[in-house]
Amino acid sequence: MSRPDPRPRCPHCHRALRTCICSLAQAVAHQVEVLILMHPMEVHEAKGTGHLLHLCLPHSRVMVGEEFDADELEAALHGSWASWTDTDGAPRHSLLLYPDTAEQDAALGLAAASPLPLPWPQPPERLRLVVIDGTWRKSRKMLYLNPALQALPRLPLQNVEDSGYAIRKAHLPGQLSSFEAAAQALAQLHNWTADGSANATLHEVFKQFVAQQMQLRQHNQAPQRSA
Repeated sequence: MSRPDPRPRCPHCHRALRTCICSLAQAVAHQVEVLILMHPMEVHEAKGTGHLLHLCLPHSRVMVGEEFDADELEAALHGSWASWTDTDGAPRHSLLLYPDTAEQDAALGLAAASPLPLPWPQPPERLRLVVIDGTWRKSRKMLYLNPALQALPRLPLQNVEDSGYAIRKAHLPGQLSSFEAAAQALAQLHNWTADGSANATLHEVFKQFVAQQMQLRQHNQAPQRSA
């Protein structure tokens, strides 16, 4: 049995209070809804970015798990959240933020993803972006365990920018944090310009987050002086 965590934690970002990141978050205006499927090991991960992403996106939701209840996941993917602009009750079209891995999927026995028509025929206010928040290995397992995710059209990133995620090691070139990947996907779906307000805000938030984590790392690694 695991021991309870004795450290008081922020109820919003789920970090220890002394490392709370809520002050870094800045809300941005967006029309695409964002569903963040967070692996349980990311909930209290100091280097994780899923909670910060959620804090910056007013029209986002977080579900924590690895293998989700099929009905709950179906409702989250395709049901109306009815929390803001869904006044006409029109359905949302969910897209999975995930690279094209058809060969690997076939080797694992995963269902082929639905084709993504380009240009995408739905406006941002009719879209729901699904982001798997976990390591590459964990995200693959979550995809494998949840057939509903396999059936979604996939949105691969175009012209992927270099990652600024200096606090976590990437295993392959082009791998981004959940925050960076979602920010780039939202820019694609909204046609945000690089210097636009929302895009610039998300970039600045992430930059400050990485700087804060680097400072905490340096502090923790510094030799402690004896009294």
